[in-house]
Amino acid sequence: MKEFEMKQKGMIKRLTNQTFKFDERIKEGWFSAVYFLKTKEIVDQHLSDNEVTMQFFQKSDAVLCGTDEAIALLHTFADNPEDLEIYSLQDGDKISPYESVLTVTGRYQDFGYLEGIIDGILGRRTSVATNVYNVVKAARTSGEQKPVIFMGDRDDHYTQQSGDGYAAYIGGSTAQATHAMNEWWGKHGMGTMPHALIQMFKGDLVKATEAYQKTFPNDELVTLVDYNNDVITDSLKVARAFGEELKGVRLDTSKNMVDKYFLRNQHLMGSFDPRGVNPQLIFALRKALDDEGFHHVKIVASGGFTEEKIRRFESLQVPVDMYGVGSSLLKIKIGFTGDNVLLNGEKEAKQGRNFNPNPRLEKVEYAGD
Repeated sequence: MKEFEMKQKGMIKRLTNQTFKFDERIKEGWFSAVYFLKTKEIVDQHLSDNEVTMQFFQKSDAVLCGTDEAIALLHTFADNPEDLEIYSLQDGDKISPYESVLTVTGRYQDFGYLEGIIDGILGRRTSVATNVYNVVKAARTSGEQKPVIFMGDRDDHYTQQSGDGYAAYIGGSTAQATHAMNEWWGKHGMGTMPHALIQMFKGDLVKATEAYQKTFPNDELVTLVDYNNDVITDSLKVARAFGEELKGVRLDTSKNMVDKYFLRNQHLMGSFDPRGVNPQLIFALRKALDDEGFHHVKIVASGGFTEEKIRRFESLQVPVDMYGVGSSLLKIKIGFTGDNVLLNGEKEAKQGRNFNPNPRLEKVEYAGD
C-alpha cells in the first residue's frame, strides 16, 4: 500500500525519547501482566542466553501510529537497549491486515515484559490515527479538503490528550482543541468560545463576541451561534454587528433539540429529521447569510459528527466549511498482537503465528538516552 500522504510530503519525523513522559514504574513491571514478569525471571535464571524475535501486527487496513513511542519505550526501559535489533515501519504508514509493523530481536529477559504495553500503545494510537484519517477523507470532496478540528478533550481521560493529539495529527487533523494535543508535534491548541462565555453575558451573543474580540484581537473571529437555539437569527445579528471582521459561525446544536427556525417554519417539517445540526438547517443558514451579503462568513459544524455523517453531508453538498469532531475519533477498534516467532534465529512460534518478514521495515539505530 502507498505510504500516508503526510509522510510523502516529508512531514513525519522520528520522535525521540525526550518527547514522551513515561511513568517510571514501567521499569518495575507495574503495568505489565504478571505472567510476563514471571517469565522474565524464569528465563533469566534458566535460559539467559536465548535470543528471541518478537513481531507485532494487527488485522485491519489502517494508518499506523505509535511506533516512535514504542521504540522510545524500549530504549528507555529495556535492559541493554543498545543490544536490541529493532525494525519498524513509520508513524503515518498505511498498513494491511497481518502485516508486521515492528520486530524486536534480543534476549527475552531484556525486553519481553514490555510486550503488552507496546500492544496497547500501537492499538490506541493506530485506532485514533485511522479514525481521523477516515473522517478527513470523508471531508474531502471534488479535490477540496475541508478542515477537521480534533475536539476529543472531553471524551477521555486528560492524560491521553498528548498521544491522541499526535495520532490525530498523523491521521490528518492539524487543528486541535488543547495545547496538550499539540505537544508532541510542536503547535498550540486552537478554539474560540464555549457556551459558558455566552452564558456569562446572559445569552447576548453580540456582547460575548465583542468581549472576545477585544480580549483576543489577533484571532480570527468565529462565534458559537446555537446557545439560544436560533442559529440563523443569532448568526445574522453577529454578522450585522461585525461585518467583514466576522470570519465564521459554529453550530453545535444538541441532537435532541429542534432549532427555532423550524418552529417558525413548520411547513418545512415532515420530510426529514429536524433535530441537531442537520443539512436543512445549514442550507437555510447559508442562504440567510448570503442574502444579506455575508458570503465571506464560513460555517463550522460540530456535535455528533462521525465519518458516516460527514459522508452524508458531503454527498448532499451541504455548505459546511469545517467540521469539529470529538468522541467518534477515540473509538478503539484496532488491537495489536506481539508474538515471539524466532528463537535463536530459528522459526519457533505457537501454531498460527508464524514469522512474517516485511521488506518495508526499516532498521532503527539506538541513539542512547
